[in-house]
Amino acid sequence: MQLQYKSKSQEEVSDSIGLLISILVRYPEVGTINYDPLKHHLKFTFIFSGVLDEQKMDNFKKMMSISIETYNTLEKRSPSIVEVSYILCESFTMFEVTRDMETLSQEEISMVIELVQESFQQELVTERNDHLLEEDLLMQEELIEHMLENIKNTFPGKNLIAFREEGRVLVFNK
Repeated sequence: MQLQYKSKSQEEVSDSIGLLISILVRYPEVGTINYDPLKHHLKFTFIFSGVLDEQKMDNFKKMMSISIETYNTLEKRSPSIVEVSYILCESFTMFEVTRDMETLSQEEISMVIELVQESFQQELVTERNDHLLEEDLLMQEELIEHMLENIKNTFPGKNLIAFREEGRVLVFNK
């Protein structure tokens, strides 16, 4: 019988990589996700096809900020960062939500995704995940919640970025 020992930092890296993978598998609406261990932030990036109207983006940005603030007030949490922004590019628009790991929850992630979906259903660039069953989706949500909790109490690890490419999830150390 062979025993393997993992150091605390290996477990954190494993949890942070697993978290990014689980979020991208569960939520194909997320274009990329960044984990900054020094600031202890997660940044979600959504990609919309075309250059969207600036007024519409300003309104959505405001609505998203208020929604996140309201959700956290109801949950009796005080986030250290709620940053919502967008970037108009030549042929697409990126929408970004940055949150601190200490107060972020799986339910809040679901709410953010739902708001993006409802507001930009036609423009949202997403990959279909029809192969996932309802039980798989629920399992991914449980994994996300578990890994979020594990990462909240750990020390800085690797600065990671994850994204989807041709049906695969890729994770890189920045």
